[in-house]
Amino acid sequence: MSEKDEDLGEKARKFFDDAGREAKETAKEFSDSAKQTFKDGENKRILVGVIALLLGAFGVHKFVLGYNKEGFVMLGVSLLAGAFTCGMATYLVAVVGLIEGVIYLTKSDIEFYNTYIHDRKPWF
Repeated sequence: MSEKDEDLGEKARKFFDDAGREAKETAKEFSDSAKQTFKDGENKRILVGVIALLLGAFGVHKFVLGYNKEGFVMLGVSLLAGAFTCGMATYLVAVVGLIEGVIYLTKSDIEFYNTYIHDRKPWF
């Protein structure tokens, strides 16, 4: 490899490391802020339901509920797999977010709390 290629590779590696670190920090800040604002599960139901309907393709609602692993899975599939499938993966994840949003909004406060806050059920 030439010196120019090595410099470019190093720049790319640094860029992706920085981007990953910033994404984690932003997700944590958002999650901490949401936890502070909505400490009990009753208020989270509507918030998470609306976020799932609007931003379900990016898994933001999972971060609000504290399911960081699942949120990163949805975000990764949307962005990375979506780039390779011309957006079809993003569309499928958006449908999952839409379905979850409807489920969250149709549950009672007690059902929502027992299922997603207390029992920690991450999917559907």
